Amino acid sequence: MDPDAWQRACAEDLAAERARRRARDAGAEPGSAAEELRKLAEAVAEKVSALQAPLAGTAVHGAVQQLIAQAKAAVEPVIERNPEVFDHLATAGTELLAAYRAAVAGQEQRWTKGADRSSSEHIDLD
Repeated sequence: MDPDAWQRACAEDLAAERARRRARDAGAEPGSAAEELRKLAEAVAEKVSALQAPLAGTAVHGAVQQLIAQAKAAVEPVIERNPEVFDHLATAGTELLAAYRAAVAGQEQRWTKGADRSSSEHIDLD
């Protein structure tokens, strides 16, 4: 009897479910910020599991799975109670990026206009 058969079967089932979800979501339009955060958390968890599987033993695998479960348990209630908060945060991030771009563009214009004149002054130290 193979002692790791149950673990392999569970991993195969999980991989098949994730592949099914990816296929379902592949053509879908981006959802709300909360849904996208949930997808990101699942993708990160999947990637971490895939990276640590060949490198680690059973104890490390269990610890990583527990850490992933704890992170999901912390994030899920916040997403469920306040999905609109993430939409507002995404909008605020977009606005901050636009403000940054405007500030940089304005500074670039000032730099290029002042390129003809030198604002430096020669100081004789003798």
